[in-house]
Amino acid sequence: MTVMLEAADATRRPSRVRSEPPAWLVVALACAGQFLVVLDVSVVNVALPSIRADLGMGESGLQWVVNAYSIAFAGFMLLGGRAGDLYGRKRMFLVGLGLFTLASLAGGLAQQGGELLIARAVQGLGAAVLAPATLTIVTSAVPEGPARARAIATWTAVGAGGGAAGGFFGGLLVDTLSWRWVLLINVPVGALVLLGSLLWLTESRNGAGRRLDLPGALLVTGGLAVLAYGISQTEAEGWTAAATLVPLAVGLALVAGFLVVESRTTAPLMPLGLLRVRAVASANAAMFLSGFAMFSMWFFMTLYAQNVLGYSPLAAGASLMPSSLAIVVGSKLAPRLMRPLGARWVAVLGAAVAVAGFAWQSTMTADGRFVTAIMCPGILMMLGAGLATTPLASLATSGAAPGEAGLVSGLVNTSRTMGGSLGLAVLSTLAAARTGGAGSPEALTEGYALAFRVGTGVLLAGLVLMLVWLPRRISAT
Repeated sequence: MTVMLEAADATRRPSRVRSEPPAWLVVALACAGQFLVVLDVSVVNVALPSIRADLGMGESGLQWVVNAYSIAFAGFMLLGGRAGDLYGRKRMFLVGLGLFTLASLAGGLAQQGGELLIARAVQGLGAAVLAPATLTIVTSAVPEGPARARAIATWTAVGAGGGAAGGFFGGLLVDTLSWRWVLLINVPVGALVLLGSLLWLTESRNGAGRRLDLPGALLVTGGLAVLAYGISQTEAEGWTAAATLVPLAVGLALVAGFLVVESRTTAPLMPLGLLRVRAVASANAAMFLSGFAMFSMWFFMTLYAQNVLGYSPLAAGASLMPSSLAIVVGSKLAPRLMRPLGARWVAVLGAAVAVAGFAWQSTMTADGRFVTAIMCPGILMMLGAGLATTPLASLATSGAAPGEAGLVSGLVNTSRTMGGSLGLAVLSTLAAARTGGAGSPEALTEGYALAFRVGTGVLLAGLVLMLVWLPRRISAT
């Protein structure tokens, strides 16, 4: 009997040995998750007019369809990265993707505006857990060297492609099916990636002696959301009304509480000491201002194309493809220019190109032509964004110790997304106030043009900040 049991055990033992999946398959699964996260930042923009018509949402409600996602994404992104270190990257990838997929289903089936906004916020939370794990999975699957560089380049290109494709695919889905499929399409794709990840991803972690800073994440996310809500209240209530002042005060108090927590906790989401480093502080401030202006570009361009120029959702999405490709070109061109010019001057050049685009776009009229009213200014805006982002990230990480480069990179992304969320709240409120509730093409154009004029001023301030504050040289690393 003993011999038989030992033989049976020996027969079973090889079946427990699991071969490592091919590296290309792991990279493909991680890139698929990253594609979904980035796609949902932009894909809903082209569906906004249809969402408003179906669910009866106003202009302030539409901004929250975008902001609910981006605020949750920005506020919990660093926490998601820390959770992957502590509990395992595969586990957090699965949890984030599962949450993202279920929230997409709930958003696609929403019958009221409030239901959609809650679903979008949960989507953003899922994205914040999922996104940091994707890059770590890619780097863990491929050995250091040229192969890893190619894998990271693929991951970066997929992310840029998700943003570029969002408008076109969103318009195609809205035109051929309905706005709901902008969210529902994530369900079958997410389910397939979940199944593949369960089968082929392997677990990794590196979080000994660390813990989650959940209070910090809740404070910064809540503070940002309440501040954005208070800003949006100014359109209807004015700046001196209690409905405006109370949320603004609460939001500022929550942000102040976040800074207190970060200064005292042993494992902060945002180590405040890093902000004493000139390169880190200046690059993050510049990224915040850039995001403040540039994040809302897709929002207003989509509304202008559909509400003023009368484009269909598909035509509106297609009209933004040249500018979407321009940001990819700018991102690829920036490293080449950084060698002869230096990171600081490439960032300044990118900001200057974006300022020209925003200034051009602010001259829009109710009878504008595609080439001069959408394509050319859009290309300048997004080419500038692509040129500026890479050198700013390089400057920020150059000021950090090697072990903090990943954290600083996360801070740069968070600064950009948080700036974009607040920028959308401010600019959409200003546009709505200028429109004064009128729905004529001329009135809407005046509101959108004001948003781009203010964006031009913010970018100019960012350009001056780069010239004055960014360090002239970065370390070799």
